[in-house]
Amino acid sequence: MDPQIFVRLSVGQLGLKLPGANARKAARSFHCEIRLRGFPVQIAPVPLINYSEFNLDPHTNAAVFSLDESELKALSAPGCFGAHGSYLEVAVYVGRRGGHCGIVTGMKRLVGVVRMDIGPEWRDGKPVMLHHGLVGIGKGEAKPELHLRVKMEADPRYIFEFDDEVALNPQVVQLHGRNRQPIFSCKFIRDRRGSHSDQLYWSSSGGEEKEAEMMRRRERKGWKVVIHDLSGSAVAAAFMATPFVAASGCDTVARSNPGAWLIARAGATAPGSTSSSAAVESWQPWGRLEAWRDQGGAARQDTVCLRLRLLPDGQDACMLVAETPLRSDRGGEFAIDMDRQAPAAAAGAEHCAASLGEACAGGGFVMSCRVEGESRSSRPLVQLAMRHVTCMEDAAMFVALAAAVDLSVKACRPFRRKTTATKKTASASSSPDPLELDT
Repeated sequence: MDPQIFVRLSVGQLGLKLPGANARKAARSFHCEIRLRGFPVQIAPVPLINYSEFNLDPHTNAAVFSLDESELKALSAPGCFGAHGSYLEVAVYVGRRGGHCGIVTGMKRLVGVVRMDIGPEWRDGKPVMLHHGLVGIGKGEAKPELHLRVKMEADPRYIFEFDDEVALNPQVVQLHGRNRQPIFSCKFIRDRRGSHSDQLYWSSSGGEEKEAEMMRRRERKGWKVVIHDLSGSAVAAAFMATPFVAASGCDTVARSNPGAWLIARAGATAPGSTSSSAAVESWQPWGRLEAWRDQGGAARQDTVCLRLRLLPDGQDACMLVAETPLRSDRGGEFAIDMDRQAPAAAAGAEHCAASLGEACAGGGFVMSCRVEGESRSSRPLVQLAMRHVTCMEDAAMFVALAAAVDLSVKACRPFRRKTTATKKTASASSSPDPLELDT
């Protein structure tokens, strides 16, 4: 497998040192806007430096930019940022304390700006420290100083894509430029299928008997995805360990009782058969993916929330490493990135290192998968950091996780649909949804 070129540009260890004692400013909050042309602005709080308390954690990043080959070429082009060449900009602002999530949302005033030139040194394949330490910002002799670390390093990735929907038993191909090389095959197994009475319910309003029958069937269970290598051997799998059940008093899967998948890799005695009766005990559990649906919210958009916990060997406790909301109508990207997780999730880095390799202990990108919304045809696209792949089974495990993410969006659909909505979905799609009649 040949990886694709990616470069990781990280900004971390932020801290602001004010000249002299200024209690009025010290009582206010500071934040910065980190800009790189062609990427969304990233915002991060900037703590004041108190050398007795200031923590220069080498693994803490305020912003991370991942640049693929085309974006790197754009950076290398002469004058791509105008007369000043290519650079990273960090603008520090002061504003009223009490903004949303620690970020100031009201009036702000610019404290100063620092720009770091981005050169071609990363091409040598070694990490490049663009800056590490204090730098003066603002105007006047007594300038505020900003402490930051700006680093560029190679972060090659493997890119995989399902060539059809997960439920249609697709191949999984590796993308490299215009080449599409088959790597795995995906087998979807469903122990319990929708019956003729389900189809009648979905196409009509139904009566009291159908309503009672549907209330008993408001669950989705028994889904499995088995990933095979090119020789036909099963190498990884995702098992629906907890059914997706409608919560009491509503029609969707709730946070209080999420559905869950067990992500596993083949053990030494794992059977090569794809039979649905394959024993779970023949697999080595790696992680548990939970999913539920949050309705409404501030944006009045339903979301499917996904939470991944790793399973330490021989222990009952799980380690949270990722929690991501996806829009139910449009889908989105689920990612394991130790730089971008909440503090509770970042605490899983130690076990992540034991499960995925020593490189994970230092933070960084692990994997991501992009999926479509609940009523759209989805072909998950998977990116996987090369440093976490020591064998084909490692890659297959993340492909199984991506399949579970995609199916979770479908499994979190409401259990009851209006006839007009069903007709609209059917007319917008050239082929029927293979999961549409699951209860």
